Amino acid sequence: MVEIQKTAYGGWPNCYRISNTRVELVVTTDVGPRIIRFAYNGGPNIFKEYSAMLGQTGGDEWRPYGGHRLWHAPEDLVRTYYPDNQSVEFEEHANFVRLIQTVEDATGIQKEIDIALAVAEAKVTVTHRLRNTGLWPVRLAPWALSVMETGGVAVLPLPPYIPHGSAVLPAAGLVLWSYTRLADPRWTFGDRFILLRQDPAATVPQKIGIQAPINWAAYVHESAGVMLKRFDVMPGTEYPDYGAVAEIFTDPDMLEVETLGPLVSLAPAATVEHVETWYLFDAVALPRSDHEVERTLLPLFEAVL
Repeated sequence: MVEIQKTAYGGWPNCYRISNTRVELVVTTDVGPRIIRFAYNGGPNIFKEYSAMLGQTGGDEWRPYGGHRLWHAPEDLVRTYYPDNQSVEFEEHANFVRLIQTVEDATGIQKEIDIALAVAEAKVTVTHRLRNTGLWPVRLAPWALSVMETGGVAVLPLPPYIPHGSAVLPAAGLVLWSYTRLADPRWTFGDRFILLRQDPAATVPQKIGIQAPINWAAYVHESAGVMLKRFDVMPGTEYPDYGAVAEIFTDPDMLEVETLGPLVSLAPAATVEHVETWYLFDAVALPRSDHEVERTLLPLFEAVL
């Protein structure tokens, strides 16, 4: 059974705890839309929380806050960082709850997030929706960003390895930013997976994207557990950021596991959706190689991928 209770959290008085017998989520309606917590009941949050910003509202400065949020791509220093410091509407439906942002006056875009927690599983379906309330089409893509707690490792799968001679066409692409340094020791590039380690002592941000027919990304934390994000990729469509369908970013404070939908020309009054399915598993040791991902993580994911 799923329970929904109004509660205070992190200094915000108007939050809601959504829980079943295994896991809980907390959303705040004082700012957002944001899912600020995802955890086993009473356990450590796998999402990062910026403690100095919790409870703050209002103002025209964008604040990261932490948790999970919705943006629209491609990234732009003005459009993307529209502050989500105002209250959001909360709707309770039969099998899900909905967070509805006030229309962004600078863009005409309205963000919504639907959250459907499974009755008895550590499974959440998160539907991200962008609505164009303006008078002209807007070219954009939905962009779902989970801000993960420090000290973990992100995992991105690569397409299956096929020896030269058996396949001669490219299978995937890596997307690099101007600040990406492939020699950074936080990266591990294997034959089957890309790993990125979050290190609070490392001061230089890192980011990479992948253009490939993959449908999952994961984050491993030794105390909060393992979060798997599953999503769909639409072949034959155009994605932002040189075709990236998933991206991972880290700085000294956190690591982000990001997925994207295709670019669309969103007509007035139209909406576009991007769906992620989240799973939470018990904690395992942080993987350092393909072998350790195969040994500790893939058996966990086998039933849901």
